[in-house]
Amino acid sequence: MIIIGKNYFTDEQLENLLKNPYVKSASSKAITYTEEFRAHFVSEYESGKPPSEILRNCGFDTIALGKQRIDNISRRFRNMSKREDGFNDIRKGSFGRPSTKNLPPDEQIARLQQQVEYLKQENEFLKKINFLNQQAQWKHKQSQKKSSK
Repeated sequence: MIIIGKNYFTDEQLENLLKNPYVKSASSKAITYTEEFRAHFVSEYESGKPPSEILRNCGFDTIALGKQRIDNISRRFRNMSKREDGFNDIRKGSFGRPSTKNLPPDEQIARLQQQVEYLKQENEFLKKINFLNQQAQWKHKQSQKKSSK
């Protein structure tokens, strides 16, 4: 079941997007465009065409995309054109935290040693905070005893 909302595509809109030759993949929330389309979009934009017109000429429903998504596409593609990687999708090789699966034993040991060192530092930090809190509570109690006399 697809939830229809401000930023979601209906099943029909999604079907139309997937038929477009400039769409690499699409979901109810997001679209991945082809590198050729990204380059085409920027060249058309630099020649003076507005983003909505470029998208319409390439077979996109600008109403379904919405103003904010169109503005984001325009900004993102123009920024991509300035990158060293160009319009290539740089997400392919980086999915956040490096995988720990299938690591050689020496790399696994190195990671575990690093994790142990981190946890030791964290424990020392927590001990210091706990000590400072206890000290502050003790001083507070002492000041209350003096004021009650």
